[in-house]
Amino acid sequence: MATEDTDTGPWSDRGFALGGPDELSEREQAAVEACLRALADDEFVLAERYTEWQVRGPTLEGDLAVANIAQDELGHARLWYDLLEDFGHTEPELIWERPPEDFRHATLVERPFARGDWADAVVRGFLYDEFERLRLDALADTEYPRIADRVGKVQGEEHYHREHARNWLERLAEGRGDPDNGHRRVQEAIDRLFPHALTLFVPTAYEPDIVEFGVRPAPLSELRQAWLDEVVPVLEDFGFRLPVAADAHPEAVDTLLPTARGRDGEHTDAWADLHDEFTFTYRQLDRSEAPRLMVDPDDADEGGDHP
Repeated sequence: MATEDTDTGPWSDRGFALGGPDELSEREQAAVEACLRALADDEFVLAERYTEWQVRGPTLEGDLAVANIAQDELGHARLWYDLLEDFGHTEPELIWERPPEDFRHATLVERPFARGDWADAVVRGFLYDEFERLRLDALADTEYPRIADRVGKVQGEEHYHREHARNWLERLAEGRGDPDNGHRRVQEAIDRLFPHALTLFVPTAYEPDIVEFGVRPAPLSELRQAWLDEVVPVLEDFGFRLPVAADAHPEAVDTLLPTARGRDGEHTDAWADLHDEFTFTYRQLDRSEAPRLMVDPDDADEGGDHP
């Protein structure tokens, strides 16, 4: 179990409403765990999907970028899974041995890429990274010190991810690199992925406590509106059609949600296949533990940076 240390580091001069892992009430711990599971599962599953693009991107630049992004997302997942280990969970239990229905990621990150369609990767990255910026900004004001200690590290790396997605979005929208059908393929990816992107904002049963205790002070409903205000005008400025206006009534936005939404454990059929794939070796070797996903951030040098 990782150790609590709130007396050192960049957040040591700030008071927190919540204490360390051993000081939380049952409700507070449940809220912290629910928030962390969504964080970690989103990043881990997205990384698994991104690895499918390595050495398959349209350019060497694209190959290197997506490999680096996948590594970053795995590192971020490791940061958040490590905080769940504070509560007695182990990495094998959290990843390799957890049944697929227990994962709490949004369906956007589990969907398979359209075969050979780089526009799918670009649109998915854009929609997710804009959400992640808003979520991390909200977590910067968390009342849980263990999250506060790590959110700045993740924010710094996510900035690069957003730049990569926006640059490629612009290139495809203007026909650079794919003059024949880049714009059309981006539009098709938007049509396919936008409803699944909305599942990023589906609350779990613990959402009221997550907000009340300040684990993530901003509610997901507020983040969704901020996300719509950001992504819809950007895509419309590039000449793309969106299924909803930025100022649409929340109930109208809700009608776009797919049946399977991920956060409640109900996933698309694609998730079962991906889960089976990344747990295959672990199961075939009949392991009781797996190699660590990343170095334990609490054991690493310089305050827990992952390699």
